[in-house]
Amino acid sequence: MDISAYADIVPDIFLFVDRRSFPDWEIIRQEINFHDLTFIVGGKADYYVNGKKYTAEKGDLIYVPPGSIREANTYKENPMHSYAFNFWLSPSNDLHLPFQTVTRSFVPVEVIGYVKEFAQVWMTKQRGYEIQARGLFLLILHRLLSVALLRGGSVQTDDRIAKVRAYIAEHYMDNLNLDTVASLVGLHPVYISKLFKQDTNYSFKQFLNLIRVNNAEMMLKAGGFTVSEVAERCGYDDISYFSNVFKSVKGYSPSTVLKKV
Repeated sequence: MDISAYADIVPDIFLFVDRRSFPDWEIIRQEINFHDLTFIVGGKADYYVNGKKYTAEKGDLIYVPPGSIREANTYKENPMHSYAFNFWLSPSNDLHLPFQTVTRSFVPVEVIGYVKEFAQVWMTKQRGYEIQARGLFLLILHRLLSVALLRGGSVQTDDRIAKVRAYIAEHYMDNLNLDTVASLVGLHPVYISKLFKQDTNYSFKQFLNLIRVNNAEMMLKAGGFTVSEVAERCGYDDISYFSNVFKSVKGYSPSTVLKKV
């Protein structure tokens, strides 16, 4: 796959849903003329695409291209929570993205950070939000396409690394290190470090900082916290170190975000 084939795409997002499904939620069977990209962050659902059944759950990515016949329903005992994007692509809506219908255990944490930021922008609808929303969605697509390119067109991931990523996402505020996550999957710290880099294109420390900083930025944008309070809640004891890491990841200081709230 050549990522340059997607260099000119411009997404036109007409629907975004933070979908917290009721037990009887369903999508009625119909042919769609748009792209459906859905991130499952909780629960479970069955999707039927062109007559084939796919079961998706937490951590999975769903992609249904235009021209597909789609239907879905959630599990009553475990309703799905997802973020769903419905969009058209210019200059050609016929250009399909190189993702499987359901990709197991693949929701990069930094992507979820972008998705949550997108949700804030989309729901508040401040003046000019369309530009910011489109930019964030392009960041999401770029990350997914980059991973697909690194893996030869497949967005498959090592189940052990998926487990580590999920653990980091839930415990990023704790004192995490390679020994902790290595014991989680029964591997040597040196080996898990190598696997992690191959799978995510980030070192363990880079990935952890990325998650912490994304969550810190969301907390600062939400308001109600000082920079030092956010630093502590995101796993940093030293506010100076937190500020340096934040700036190295984002290109601007945490206090800059706070001033805009």
